[in-house]
Amino acid sequence: MVSRSRVLIIGGGFGGLFTALHLAGDADVTLLSNEDRFTFRPLLYEYLSGEVEEWHIAPAYQELIDERISFIKGQAANVDLSTGQVSLADGREPLAYDVLVLAVGGLTNYAGVPGAQEHSLGFRGIEDADRLRQRMVEALDQIPPDLPPQDVRGALTFAVVGGGASGVELSTKMADLLNDAFPRRSLKGEPRVLVIEMGDRVVPGMGEDIREYVEQALHLSRVEVHTMTRVVRVGENSLTLSHEGAESEIATAGVVWVGGVRVNPLIENLQVDKTRSGLIKVAPTLQIPGHDNVFALGDNAHFEDADAPLAGTAQLANQQAVLAAQNVRAFIAGEKLQTKHFAEIGEAISLGTERAAVLTGGKAFAGALARQARFALYTSRLPTWHHRLRVGASWFFEGTAPRPLLPLGFKR
Repeated sequence: MVSRSRVLIIGGGFGGLFTALHLAGDADVTLLSNEDRFTFRPLLYEYLSGEVEEWHIAPAYQELIDERISFIKGQAANVDLSTGQVSLADGREPLAYDVLVLAVGGLTNYAGVPGAQEHSLGFRGIEDADRLRQRMVEALDQIPPDLPPQDVRGALTFAVVGGGASGVELSTKMADLLNDAFPRRSLKGEPRVLVIEMGDRVVPGMGEDIREYVEQALHLSRVEVHTMTRVVRVGENSLTLSHEGAESEIATAGVVWVGGVRVNPLIENLQVDKTRSGLIKVAPTLQIPGHDNVFALGDNAHFEDADAPLAGTAQLANQQAVLAAQNVRAFIAGEKLQTKHFAEIGEAISLGTERAAVLTGGKAFAGALARQARFALYTSRLPTWHHRLRVGASWFFEGTAPRPLLPLGFKR
C-alpha cells in the first residue's frame, strides 16, 4: 500500500480549517490548533449582543471534521523547514510533514502603549465577548436609579480603541445594548461609548457609499468618534488620550482594544523572506519562495494579487483556502499549480442591534433588511453544510433578537 502525503496545517481559523476541509480525503491531513473550537469571528459581535448563540458561531472542530482529518490541540513552538518537522510547546513528539500549510492568525497589537495589554479587554474570541458583556452588566449594576445623569455618564464610559470595521461594529453593539438597558433599569441620562482612531476617518478601507451608512449608524447609536487621536496609556479605570498635542484623561468602566494585529511569534522566528512589517512573502501560488512544499495564507502572509480592502479579513483567508487546497493537491500530484486574483465580493458590516450595511454588486443598502441579508450571507459562509443547515434553521425559526443586559442573577 502506497502511503499518502502528510499535510500538516497549523492554525484553525478560516484559512486553516477551510483548507483542511477542502483537502479531506486527498491526503493524510492533520489540523493543529491551540483552540478546540472554530470561532466565526464576523459574528462575534452578535454573540456579544445575544443575537446568536455560542454553538452557532463556535462549534468544536470535532463537530466539523470527520475521520479524514486528524485534529491535534496544541501550540506550535517552532518550524524546522530543513527537517520538515514542527515542535510543540508542551514538549510532545514533533510533527513531521511532507507539505506544510501556515495559517496561523495574528495577535492583538498593543503598539507598546503602557497599560494597554494589562488593563484593556481584547475581542478575538468567545471568552473575550463573555468578559466584555459581564463588564457592562457589572457597570450597570453599580448605578443606583437616583444617580444624576452626569454621574451616570461618567460611570458608564466605555472606549473602543480602533476605528476600523471591528471598532465600528463593536461600538454600535455596545452602545445599543447599554442604551436599551437604561429604561429597563429606570436609569437617568445615557451611557457614553467612544471610538478612538489615530487616522482621520473610521473604516478607512471602505468605499464612500457604505461609509455614509456607517457614519449615520454611529450617530443613531450615539457613539462618540475621536479621530486623529492617539492612546497614550491605559489605566485600570482610565484612558489617557492625545489630540493635536494636548493630553486628556478619561475615567472609564472599560476599554476594548481592537486597534490592529501583529505577526504571530511562530512567523517571527521563521527564517524566510518577509516584508518590512514581518509578513511572509508568498508567491502567487501561495508557496513560500525557496520552500515549494510550504504554503502560507491569512493574516501573516503578504499576497500581492488581492484587492486592497481584503487585507487581513476572513473573506480573503476563505478565498485563499480554496486555492491553497487546490495547489497542495497539485503539488502532491506533480501537476502545475494555479494562481488567482482575489477580488472583493461584497461587504457586510453590523451597525448595532437593529441595523447593518451591505455592499454587493457595487450597490450599498442599510437598515433592518441589510441586517437580515447579513445573517443570510454569513449562513452561507459557515464551515460545513450540516452546520449551515442547523444554524440557518435556528435563526429562521427562533429568530435573532438581542439579549438585554439584565442584572446579574436575574432570570429572564
